[in-house]
Amino acid sequence: MKRKQIAMLIFIAIIIVLMVVTGKTPGEIADPENYQCKTYATILSLLPPVIAIGLALITKEVYTSLLAGIITGGLLYSNFNLELGINTMLFNENGGMIAKLSDSGNAGILVFLVMLGILVSLLNKAGGSAAFGKWASKHIKTRIGAQLSVMVLGILIFVDDYFNCLTVGSVLRPVTDRHKVSRAKLSYIIDATAAPVCIIAPISSWAAAVTSSVPEDAGINGFAVFIQTIPYNLYALLTLVMVLGVTILRVDFGPMKRHEINAIAGDLFTTPGRPYEDNEEEILKENAHVLDLILPVVVLIISCIIAMVYTGGFFSGTSFVDAFANSSASVGLVLGGAVTLVFTFIYFMLRDTLSFREFTECIPEGFKSMIAPILILTMAWTLSGMTNLLGAKVYVADLVSSSAGSMQGFLPMIIFIVAALLAFATGTSWGTFSILIPIVIGVFPSGQMMVISIASCLAGAVCGDHCSPISDTTIMASAGGHCEHVNHVSTQLPYALVVAAVCMVGYLLIGILQAAKLAALSWLALPVCIVLLFVILMLIRAKTGREEI
Repeated sequence: MKRKQIAMLIFIAIIIVLMVVTGKTPGEIADPENYQCKTYATILSLLPPVIAIGLALITKEVYTSLLAGIITGGLLYSNFNLELGINTMLFNENGGMIAKLSDSGNAGILVFLVMLGILVSLLNKAGGSAAFGKWASKHIKTRIGAQLSVMVLGILIFVDDYFNCLTVGSVLRPVTDRHKVSRAKLSYIIDATAAPVCIIAPISSWAAAVTSSVPEDAGINGFAVFIQTIPYNLYALLTLVMVLGVTILRVDFGPMKRHEINAIAGDLFTTPGRPYEDNEEEILKENAHVLDLILPVVVLIISCIIAMVYTGGFFSGTSFVDAFANSSASVGLVLGGAVTLVFTFIYFMLRDTLSFREFTECIPEGFKSMIAPILILTMAWTLSGMTNLLGAKVYVADLVSSSAGSMQGFLPMIIFIVAALLAFATGTSWGTFSILIPIVIGVFPSGQMMVISIASCLAGAVCGDHCSPISDTTIMASAGGHCEHVNHVSTQLPYALVVAAVCMVGYLLIGILQAAKLAALSWLALPVCIVLLFVILMLIRAKTGREEI
């Protein structure tokens, strides 16, 4: 009780100090276009995400942790003027919560989330999920098979990471549940086959983002450069190897090991949190068929792909590749989701598996099932906005530019580390490589070193995105696996860090080969890293012991 009282007294004292500062400083910005806070582009600009991430890992509570980071960012931007800070957090046009929610791209993602929640509720109520689980249990008979099926489907759905995270979990969650795969492990495999797959898929929303990040005046074909980076994108490739290794070798470590052992004993969650529990009871119907799940999902995939190339001008004469490069992922997903819901309605009505009343009941149920990821996404976007207002990207960009010339031999490794840290702090990989790619091209205007450096930038961006609790992809993977978000982050982090450490060795090796004038042997980095990763996994298994899981 004393601790609570002390904490409240400190909180009240902070409020009083802020009110005093507010009374002595202006609550409005006189020249918004030229305004810069005192902490702009300094190391303190990274404080909001550091606070949010640190609190989330310590307290295991993501909502208040994100809110604390947002408040910190707002106060730093307003130079601790409470009135200006509140207005910044809510209404700032470049980073406030209202601005983030009114952004058409963000709003589209939220709408697609709700649509997918409704679709999952429909498939469950119609008995499609139970029928598919029953069918899959006859064909997927082991835990290894269940985990590999998640990986394979994750690789096949390479168009968009959001779409990947939510679809894979919805389809295969009943299968992994039957084989007692923990929700944390399911979310890890989903996350590991989302962004890492999209960043090496030529036809994906990520390829379009990378292509558009190459400056127009550089005289470089961005798509051609993207293709060349694939063999050197060590983190993406090694993450897939990692999933394959831990699954086939049956080796788990860190918090994941406890989750997997508990799952075998019947507890898929380990911690008290049971997200989406009200939406997980499978409904068995006599006339339900496996097609009741497969057909709507196939229609969803096809309609989303068609809708995405439609937004890129494919039906107006643009080539398929260019249409993907110019597509709007959020618009395409919403259009594809709408088509799928209409198709599902007609299909279930004709099949007489659902009544009209049951169909309409799924609409609010689907919305309620997505409230948690919507809240987390909204606050994560706002936190990213606060970080950008403080000039965190400018600070990191200046840091890289100042050290690039004197450390060119180590630049691939340095770029990987910087990109990973920036993506981890901001929760966005797209924002990270959009900043660093122009800097890399400025240092290496052409040649193999440019390709390798861009690849290390992409790899680091995906690595940081993969590790960050405030990343939208990480949040989506938690939602797709119906896993407590903090559980997903804490169990995934050791796996991602092992892969990151091996990547650093690989990029260091490339830098040494470049310095030794042996650039032609740079391709050796990938096989060396694969061998090193498997050696590490074997050593971990020997040290921790292999559970029969």
